Amino acid sequence: MADGIHVLPYGKQWIDDDDVQSVVRVLRSVFLTTGPEVEAFEQDLCRATGARHAVAVANGTAALHCAYGALGVQAGDEVITSPLTFSATSNMVLAVGARPVFVDVLPDTLCIDPRAVAAAITSKTKVIAPVDFAGQPAAIDELRALAKPRGIHLVEDAAHSIGSHDRGRLVGSLADLTTFSFHPVKTITTGEGGAITTDDDALATRLRDFRNHGLVRDPARLEHSGGPWYYEVQWLGFNYRLSALQCALGRSQLTKLDRFVARRRAIVTQYRDALASAELRFIDERPGVESAWHLCAVRVSAAKRHAFFEGLVRSRIMPQVHYITVPEFPLYRGLGYDPAETPIAHEASRELVSLPLYPALSDTDVERVIAAVRAVLAELR
Repeated sequence: MADGIHVLPYGKQWIDDDDVQSVVRVLRSVFLTTGPEVEAFEQDLCRATGARHAVAVANGTAALHCAYGALGVQAGDEVITSPLTFSATSNMVLAVGARPVFVDVLPDTLCIDPRAVAAAITSKTKVIAPVDFAGQPAAIDELRALAKPRGIHLVEDAAHSIGSHDRGRLVGSLADLTTFSFHPVKTITTGEGGAITTDDDALATRLRDFRNHGLVRDPARLEHSGGPWYYEVQWLGFNYRLSALQCALGRSQLTKLDRFVARRRAIVTQYRDALASAELRFIDERPGVESAWHLCAVRVSAAKRHAFFEGLVRSRIMPQVHYITVPEFPLYRGLGYDPAETPIAHEASRELVSLPLYPALSDTDVERVIAAVRAVLAELR
């Protein structure tokens, strides 16, 4: 900026020379898409998540579409999920012809409430799709206890939570399918990109088919024999492949995952120690959980939220709101959804503000955010 005060966004990637060199290495190689770099990234993801299989895809939305598609979710099915999420979680339910069922969240963590899930289960429920809000894993064990006896699949939307732990277990190994996003504001980035992890061999095969047009080359799976060029499209799929260039960046970023998570947790602790008050409430961390804290989402009075947001912007601090609840959007209201049916999520959506949180924030930057928050709150008293 002309006055020397730099802008602090709510989220930002951290790319260093190692990342650049990794991408350049692939640029000079034979494969720019598919090939060994993709497979290596998937293996690295397995190690980072504790899952048997990882399938890299074009983005987090594609990951959700692949997950629902691989499970055979279709018209007449219902998917129970959170209203306090980015719309992709439920948009991809609509994309496969099924119906999203929104249930309320817990007031302390803003993750989906298992009791509300239990009340919403019907004979049409095919999937429960919890969202790891701000990086904190949802109550997967409780949700699994509801899902497994009924033959319902569990798809964890972990776009926020790579690197998070639940009682020592890595996110990515907890649900039937776990979807990730590697957008630049996430904990690690591939530019754009996503992945799905699973321990199920058959589902992993379906996921790989789905991301590549439903195309099958494995001779053991073909209906007819043919030459080495022969393939079949056996079911509907899409081009959701992730390039080798992006996978190279992702592999380099994964080597820094632990460091990135530790820095995020340290910044949230710094904010919490300096700012927690009746005026500014933080999201609780569930016992036994270590969140990677993709977001530092705080709550202010709904009556003051707009002025609080604008006050930070005047200080060249660019917060964000996560999220407007999905049932509030015209698309969903037109389908008969009512945000008043999930009042805890609806109230939270009117109070939430995400403060800057990314590993490249210096201690000086964090202190600047703290000072600006204090000054704005003082103005609003």
